[in-house]
Amino acid sequence: MRHVRRRIVRRGIRLSAVGGILLGGLMVTQAMATEPAGGTPAPGAHAAGSSVESAAARGAGLVSRLGTGRTAGTWIGADGRPVVAVTDAGAAGTVREAGARAEVVRHSMDELRSATKSLRTAPRVTGTAWSVDYTRNEVVVRADPTVSAGDWSRLTRLADSLGGRVRMERTKTEFTTRLNGAQPMFSTGGRCSAGYNVTDGQGSFILTAGHCGPKGAVWFADQGGATELGQTVSSRFPGNDFSLIRYGNGQSAGADTNVIAIGGGKGVRIAGAGDAAVGQRVFRSGSTSGLRDGKVTGLDATVNYPEGTVTGLIETDVCAEPGDSGGPLFSDGLALGVTSGGSGDCESGGTTFFQPLRTAMSALGVRLAGDGSGGKPSSAAAGAPEPSASASQGAVIAPGSANPGAVEQVGAGAAPSLAARLTDPGTVGPGLLVLAGSMVAWVAARYIRSERDREAYRRQYARSWS
Repeated sequence: MRHVRRRIVRRGIRLSAVGGILLGGLMVTQAMATEPAGGTPAPGAHAAGSSVESAAARGAGLVSRLGTGRTAGTWIGADGRPVVAVTDAGAAGTVREAGARAEVVRHSMDELRSATKSLRTAPRVTGTAWSVDYTRNEVVVRADPTVSAGDWSRLTRLADSLGGRVRMERTKTEFTTRLNGAQPMFSTGGRCSAGYNVTDGQGSFILTAGHCGPKGAVWFADQGGATELGQTVSSRFPGNDFSLIRYGNGQSAGADTNVIAIGGGKGVRIAGAGDAAVGQRVFRSGSTSGLRDGKVTGLDATVNYPEGTVTGLIETDVCAEPGDSGGPLFSDGLALGVTSGGSGDCESGGTTFFQPLRTAMSALGVRLAGDGSGGKPSSAAAGAPEPSASASQGAVIAPGSANPGAVEQVGAGAAPSLAARLTDPGTVGPGLLVLAGSMVAWVAARYIRSERDREAYRRQYARSWS
């Protein structure tokens, strides 16, 4: 009976060890597959960014060449190639000869812009937004729950009068700026996320959303107001949505500060500024909801916030929540914009609008700080989860394969201990611990069995000779 129990125990240990080895191997494989790239860009990461930029530039060049009377915008297709909307067969032939894909549509960009002009000149209705949907060749007008039945009816009649160029939609949640509920930057008006460190060549500044605070607003790094960050020296909202905070108390952004924190002690290195393209996969980092991704769905969007109207925005399906205002929008290491506002949240999804960064920097007379080597991160996403960033290779790279950029360890302080690295669920450490423990159990079980077999042999040998 004792022999049977021992045999059951040994088999249980062996089965547990085998299961642990399989589980540890799976954990290591999964961690390696999802762990972001290290301090140097992943192979093909720059190629992905340059491919999207190149495709967008080719599409824009064709639109410029053919004119807005024969085209209706351009976007990045699922295969990474530029798609140009055209209104006639001749223009379609020109587009195809240039190596792009042509989409024959009903309305030209001139007609669509005429529709948006009619919307702008109509009486302003708070809680509405519109943008040109290039892929569907129409202007999309969205109204949130605050829009009355009478205003909705008037907008619908206006849309009907524009000859099928406008599509009406109702949103489930209100269009709001994303102020309050954040942690990195605090003022008397609320809380926001830092966007980018910028410089005018003489001073150091933080570029963030304009609705975060008016000129003269003082910002702190903590809610108690003990550590002052700086003061807003320029703010434009409504109309645009950007502002400039000058570092205070002799602080400086430093020479190497173009790294955006994305949580978990990691940051994304920003190599420069770029322009968003419809269809492009993008990433947003904010202090409330962390790192999120989606795609650009429209450009030159208009939003009628309760505080006023903002135009020229980037429209995306990336989610955002209160406190994410001012946080950066980027893709493949290129800075694209700062978070303005939108509708929805990160549980149900929604629409988020961004102030284009190049427009803001040009108006403010600043440029991104840093030259691409080292530095502190912008305080834009403390505690955010990391995305899966896979390398993209090949001559043509689909926009869906884009990644945030080169991910690296950021932040001051001592390097994490060996125990911390081994127990970090975002690394291969836990899997290796399970593998090591299972191997030890397996070897121990085999050793115990061998020792018992040798002991049994010795007893049998002694009996046979005695």
